[in-house]
Amino acid sequence: MDKLNRIMALDIGDKRIGAAFSDPFGIFVSKTELILRENDKKALDAIEEYCKIYNVQKIVVGVPYNMDGTFGFQAQKNMDFIEPLKEKYEIIYWDERLTSFQAEEMLKKEKVKFTKNKGLVDMRSAAIILEDYLGD
Repeated sequence: MDKLNRIMALDIGDKRIGAAFSDPFGIFVSKTELILRENDKKALDAIEEYCKIYNVQKIVVGVPYNMDGTFGFQAQKNMDFIEPLKEKYEIIYWDERLTSFQAEEMLKKEKVKFTKNKGLVDMRSAAIILEDYLGD
């Protein structure tokens, strides 16, 4: 286990959650994972397990604002989902508009078939969220 803290980014969906992790120095994305969201408790337990494995102290949560910049229904759902972890981890909300579209475009360019494996899009979206956060 690394002694340094990594940062985790989450692309939260109703069925799957893409997770991306920074390197120990918080410079670049080093790993992605997919968490199946059978129910919220199992998904939150999986997130906490990754936090232990990778020594995560900070979680960047993708929040899908509406295109006009307002706060939408899905944005509130994502914030409500992560609420139980706010006591243990620093939670940062990050505008994730168009990350799924960006992820799909990247996968198309790489000639990766993702239509039957949407988890690839979720993991790539989480990586984009983390890259945006790290680069800000």
